Amino acid sequence: MSVDWRSDRVEQIRALIVEAEPAVIEEAKWKKASNPDGVPTFTADGLICTLETYKDKVKTTFAKGASLADPSGLFNASLDAGTRRAIDLHEGDELDTAAFVDLVREAVARNRA
Repeated sequence: MSVDWRSDRVEQIRALIVEAEPAVIEEAKWKKASNPDGVPTFTADGLICTLETYKDKVKTTFAKGASLADPSGLFNASLDAGTRRAIDLHEGDELDTAAFVDLVREAVARNRA
């Protein structure tokens, strides 16, 4: 991954996920020639989310996002998907970090229910 605003954002999100669930396991999955590093996936008793970078955004996709409460309105992508929901962040976008941590905690709690 290029070292630019996207790598900074990925590190911020990674830190927030660990803050929300210190026992989280991060693995790189779906490695291929066009993405040799793979996609970071975060699990705690099941998949929580994935973290992908694109040319113009960083996407955090929650595996069971459609079943999570999102009172702060963080989800802004994949809103029509049956199960998942995503947060697309572009350069300069603000992220409500407290709401993000709450969302991760809710996802973990749902996995453990």
